Amino acid sequence: LEYSLCSSVFMSVIYVTAGFTSLVLLRDTVNGQYIFWLVFVGAWVTDTMAYFSGMLFGKHKLIEEVSPKKTVEGAIGGTLFCGLSFSLFGYIVSLITDVKMSLLMLFFAGIIAAVVSQFGDLSASIIKRQNGIKDYGKLFPGHGGVLDRFDSIIATAPLLLIFFEAYNKL
Repeated sequence: LEYSLCSSVFMSVIYVTAGFTSLVLLRDTVNGQYIFWLVFVGAWVTDTMAYFSGMLFGKHKLIEEVSPKKTVEGAIGGTLFCGLSFSLFGYIVSLITDVKMSLLMLFFAGIIAAVVSQFGDLSASIIKRQNGIKDYGKLFPGHGGVLDRFDSIIATAPLLLIFFEAYNKL
């Protein structure tokens, strides 16, 4: 019970606040009006392509006791597609604006974002399992609640903020 309470307090106060604050700060960085969208692209592409990659190629369970349907092959597929989607995003931005971003750097950022995105999703699943709940709320029936829609985004935003701030200082 004590561990569960500490996890809940951490998730609800520090983790969620840091994640959403990072979204705002990321928007204010160099080229933030474009980079900001990578948080969402990364979370959604990773989740979607992990699902499809897992359905097509999945044979090995990732962490069955935490998320029984997730597979290693799905995680790898989601990660690769996220890297590719970041590079594609950068290419499209460079076609329609004056902004030029390194496609290799974006691919690398996408790989990192995908891994962190999946950790964010799995962390939320662990907390739900430890507390014996299926969903964080009833607002989105069958989708795990509001926090399940944002768990990957909350985890990815601080990482991308740090990554792009560091990259911009080079």
